[in-house]
Amino acid sequence: MKFPQAHTLQQIATIIDATPIGDANFPVLGMNEIHVVTPGDIVFVDHPKYYSKALGSAATIILINKEVDCPEGKTLLLSDDPFRDFNKLTEYFKGFVSASKTIADTAVIGEGTVIQPTAFVGNHVTIGKNCLIHSNVSIYDHTVIGDHVTIHAGTVLGADAFYYKKRPEGFDKLKSGGRVVVKDHVDIGAACTIDKGVTGDTTIGEGTKIDNQVHIGHDTVIGKKVLIASQTGIAGCVIVEDEVTLWGQVGITSGITIGEKAVVSAQSGVSKSLEGKKSYFGTPAGDFREKYKEIANLRMVPELIEQLKNKK
Repeated sequence: MKFPQAHTLQQIATIIDATPIGDANFPVLGMNEIHVVTPGDIVFVDHPKYYSKALGSAATIILINKEVDCPEGKTLLLSDDPFRDFNKLTEYFKGFVSASKTIADTAVIGEGTVIQPTAFVGNHVTIGKNCLIHSNVSIYDHTVIGDHVTIHAGTVLGADAFYYKKRPEGFDKLKSGGRVVVKDHVDIGAACTIDKGVTGDTTIGEGTKIDNQVHIGHDTVIGKKVLIASQTGIAGCVIVEDEVTLWGQVGITSGITIGEKAVVSAQSGVSKSLEGKKSYFGTPAGDFREKYKEIANLRMVPELIEQLKNKK
């Protein structure tokens, strides 16, 4: 998430009541999670286990809970609770703004697009040309939709990320200031949910087709011409490359990559990255043929046990 204009390190420190370590005039351009940071961004880290990763990332401003040696060309923002203060920045730069109309005045809607009654279009949403938005669709603030997109009834674009920090008093939510971006010629079925990024974008690539009751988590990137069948669940920060097929009830864990043109069969559980141009099945998902060999071998086990018993 980039800020509307550049700020100084001191200005950001004042907003969150943190201590700047370094040049007070150091430029701050935005804030992001560690997997999407670029120079000029703030990233937060609150556990020594991840200090090195944060300090070595592309981020040039590290919001951290301990003063440490800082690489050249970077600065620190010292905070007793970086998670809390990252939330403060999200709230400051992209806080929730309540709606006053079903279709916001700030929404931009392209020529030929049809929005059916009872659909909701939030603040600063952009919808391209010749789209069809069916009833009871909810499109949250700042969502971007391309041309020739169809979204069926009951789908929600832009709900908050499922991201929490466990504290003694309960779970503390990481606030979401990102977007959902849907490219051209995408079809999204009924009752789907696509969460916005925490600070970046959840992206659905051009020509992708999504069946009913599919969930896609925050900051996930779906490539071009991907097919996703009903009841599939994709966690946050996943990369699904071009022309992948995910059949019904596939479950995918966070932070992995499904390679180009891979096919994952129904009810598979994907717990690690999968190489492209192969077919997969099972939980954990593995090579399609190997998994069926395993099943065939398992069916032989009762007979083998009986044979062993008879030899005694």
